[in-house]
Amino acid sequence: MCRAEVAACGVMAEDSTRAFQAGQTGLIVRIPEAEPSVRGWRERLDPSAQAGVPAHVTVLFPFLDESRIDTLVHAALADVLVSHDAFDLRFERCGRLPEVLYLAPEPDKRLRQLTEAIADRWPEAPPYGGRYAEIVPHLTIAQGQEDTVLEEVAADLAGSLPFTAHVSSVELIVHDGTKWQERASFALGG
Repeated sequence: MCRAEVAACGVMAEDSTRAFQAGQTGLIVRIPEAEPSVRGWRERLDPSAQAGVPAHVTVLFPFLDESRIDTLVHAALADVLVSHDAFDLRFERCGRLPEVLYLAPEPDKRLRQLTEAIADRWPEAPPYGGRYAEIVPHLTIAQGQEDTVLEEVAADLAGSLPFTAHVSSVELIVHDGTKWQERASFALGG
């Protein structure tokens, strides 16, 4: 989850203990192939990592409150996601947003399509809470840091790029008031 997503919660990135609320949910694509390169930086510089979220690209945050997620929502998510085939991503470069450093997935069209399909099915859950018009798929490494810190991290990561990741599922994660927990995994088609 990026700074925009933390900002959507109305808190500062530095306060990871209050950045997320119990019952919040999100849909993510795990990128375990990134962990060896990014884990140390994310644990230090990304509040979502400190709250238990693995290396990932967000598909939709925030999603529906946990109290609204029942068997019908699970079935609808499964239907929406299975209509999209599994795919590969390549991570070759870092990207920047204000005070954010991320790895850029390429091509990102399939990620955007997943986000759009879910947001179309649940218009009450627009990406980033509706605060930002553009969908920018990314794997956040650091946020809320000075440019010099972000430049140091980017230089360190350059030696571990590129790598490829296979995307075959989307995970539903829920914040329990302390940490993010995986609640369900939905397979993509193909």
